[in-house]
Amino acid sequence: MHMKTGVEQSVYAMLLLNFLPEKAVLPGDVISQQLGGSATYFQKILRKLVSADLLTSVPGIKGGFKLKKRPEDIRIYDVYLAVEGKQSLYSSSGIFHDMLKLKEKDICLLSNLMEEAETSWKNILKRETIASLNEEINKKCPKENLQMLKKVVNEKMVL
Repeated sequence: MHMKTGVEQSVYAMLLLNFLPEKAVLPGDVISQQLGGSATYFQKILRKLVSADLLTSVPGIKGGFKLKKRPEDIRIYDVYLAVEGKQSLYSSSGIFHDMLKLKEKDICLLSNLMEEAETSWKNILKRETIASLNEEINKKCPKENLQMLKKVVNEKMVL
């Protein structure tokens, strides 16, 4: 399974936005600078998150982005869906049917296995939220590094 970096970047962008005070926004170019990506690419990702009702976009010179929901209500799976969509990761190519010269397409040895695996990882992503990842950040990251990042976000935010 290979997931695009957009999911990872989206989760970390949302964690940055989680550091903001309630009425503040963070410009998209600041998010892209902090995450080391192109501003154009991040605008596309951020628009997907806005379309999925995960972020709010405030237009204008004092504009930017902020979380639309509480961090506890934003599941990592929601972020995944916003970026990747609902398509299944596995699709049978029919090799098994061709190999055995089967007429029925109902038999695929891997389909059930892959569906079970996909259901498992989706359930894991559904139980984790921006809030639960934020707790992990606070437990695992050196406090001085976290304070430095929060300081940058607070200096660049727009009220």
